[in-house]
Amino acid sequence: MRKILLVALAFAFVSKAQAQETNNAITTATPFLLITPDARAGGMADIGVATSSDAFSMHHNASKMAFNENQISIGVNYTPWLRNLVDDIFIGGVSYVNRHSENAAWAVDFKYFSLGKIDLTDINGQAVGTVNPNELALTGAYSLKLSEHFSMGVSLKYLHSNFKIPPVDSGLEPVNSFGVDVSGYYRSTEENYGDFNGRYRVGFNIANIGPKVSYAPGSEDFIPTNLKLGGGFDFILDDFNTIGLHVEFTKLLVPTPQPDNSHLDEGWISGLFSSFGDAPGGSSEELHEITYAIGAEYLYGEAFALRAGYFNEHEFKGNRKYFTMGAGFQARAFSLDLSYLMNASDVNHPLENTLRFSLAFDLGEIYDDY
Repeated sequence: MRKILLVALAFAFVSKAQAQETNNAITTATPFLLITPDARAGGMADIGVATSSDAFSMHHNASKMAFNENQISIGVNYTPWLRNLVDDIFIGGVSYVNRHSENAAWAVDFKYFSLGKIDLTDINGQAVGTVNPNELALTGAYSLKLSEHFSMGVSLKYLHSNFKIPPVDSGLEPVNSFGVDVSGYYRSTEENYGDFNGRYRVGFNIANIGPKVSYAPGSEDFIPTNLKLGGGFDFILDDFNTIGLHVEFTKLLVPTPQPDNSHLDEGWISGLFSSFGDAPGGSSEELHEITYAIGAEYLYGEAFALRAGYFNEHEFKGNRKYFTMGAGFQARAFSLDLSYLMNASDVNHPLENTLRFSLAFDLGEIYDDY
């Protein structure tokens, strides 16, 4: 039962088994922490570590919040999961960002992942109730400008994962743990490049730094600690038209599976550092563990946006490959973003043929520091 539930949870981030001996995908507990909540990033292949700040900055890079344009931003998101198979699995949440001064901001975020209702029966087929396995994360964050162009942020999150089925002795117990994010963000001033103005951004985020968790006695799993690095450039063509190009790289800071299973004995701190050089295949396999994404965003003033992106993961490390597209609409303090994913791999994606959406509300004082 334990293996079935963990595999079911990890389906979005681990490829199906392949015959090649070189297949060596990394699995973790609580992979819902890696699911992008907002449709803006979803329209650009889940890119967000170095884009402009918005209501969902906490997931991608909390340090961006110190550059939030509005004093208060509220985000609401809902994403159906495995829509082609079931209709009651979803991830949703709400976030609140408060830039309380010109140099600092704080925020809270709640994320909930439901695996749907499971009907239980006895040996005679009689209904004995239902259970709802789920996971959640409650996060608080603070961001501070260290200079006019650079900020850093820190986040602390409480994690809860519950796959226990009360009438069944599955051996699974609820998990309660924590994770920490540390991030940085640099945004240049707008400069003239001849026929257009431009501005660039660079960001990093080390997310989900935390201890291993145990669903059953004698077994521990890493949570998905990961490093994101990214950059972007805005081509500001005039007062109404802007094109942003972005790139992002991600690496799990989790030990690579070893032939002798010695990676299971690694501690979570030592595993974070050893993950940069422990792949059995050497440096070439280490490079295969880095995913990349490219994205573009066209903005027409503050009224309309079009987005597109591509995500790539090596075939022996998960084989996720997909194209995305999206759109955004804004009216005064309200904005609506939509995104759609097109799979480009023979590994099924849980968001394939699914329309995602997120809402954001920007309120309060406007900070004109762009």
